[in-house]
Amino acid sequence: MGARVFISYSHKDEDLRDQLEVQLSMLKRQGLIEVWHDRRLLAGDHLDWTISKELDEADVILLLVSPDFLASDYCYKIEKGRALERHREGTARLISVILRPCDWHHTDLAQYLVTPTDGTPVTRWADRDEAFLDVTTSIRRTIEELGVGAEAKEKHDFIEAAEPAAEVELPRSSNMRLRKEFTKADEDGFLLDAFEFMDRFFQGSLQELEARNRGIQVRHRRIDGNCFTATIYQNGDKAASCTVRLNGAVGTGITYAAGDDAGAGTFNESLGVEKDDQKLFLRPMGMPFMAQGNVDKAMSHEGAAEYFWALLINPLQGN
Repeated sequence: MGARVFISYSHKDEDLRDQLEVQLSMLKRQGLIEVWHDRRLLAGDHLDWTISKELDEADVILLLVSPDFLASDYCYKIEKGRALERHREGTARLISVILRPCDWHHTDLAQYLVTPTDGTPVTRWADRDEAFLDVTTSIRRTIEELGVGAEAKEKHDFIEAAEPAAEVELPRSSNMRLRKEFTKADEDGFLLDAFEFMDRFFQGSLQELEARNRGIQVRHRRIDGNCFTATIYQNGDKAASCTVRLNGAVGTGITYAAGDDAGAGTFNESLGVEKDDQKLFLRPMGMPFMAQGNVDKAMSHEGAAEYFWALLINPLQGN
């Protein structure tokens, strides 16, 4: 039998939970894990008693952390509380998965290592599959450390095993996604969040660049609510600088202009909001000398910030 994995989550994050389960498929195929969450409840099951039983019998407890998770008394107080208790007792291993940006740093979860790497929320990764693979790798490492399910792995590695005859649970698809509709308010909010994240990202990146490299001095200036500049000096000389604006010269999106004194009508690159049937994302206009192969790439907030940062730092790297 594989390790019993209990997933605690808000139902508002069910789509993200489904995506994580898809990434966990190889661990399931290898017989290393058996996943349980409240959608596995059967007709007639006592809700609280069954959840409590599964939580107490789990080897690994995944907390899918988001604003809605923190807002849920049941998730935060009951399931998280019991998960932390068992983790401290050493009877189960707790793994926190940061799904969406939220104030988890001010919870007792901040005392423990979280996933994905560096606690970067899954929705902030440019490639969501890569984010969930990072989470899956942490789960696999935990299973190996616990030594749970090792025998099952030896017997069932890469083998499609038939369901036991006594199994009551019916198979079901993890593909439950329906088309989502996004309003103009959603798009504007997404763009504003992207700009604010980019401002913080540039501040942090400039500070780290200066700390790591002798002869480098940096300057970040927030001009107003819709504009900031970044400047890098090398041995006292200005080596690179830029101006980033929300709703810049093109009227929508976020613009990048070389130089920390660029006027409002000047830009070298622009990011606009686009959408598919599941999510909002950013896509660069793709100025010929700036695009660097990213024109068709759907970008998250962090992916877009990395893109603009690359435009700024490339001259120093000789690119």
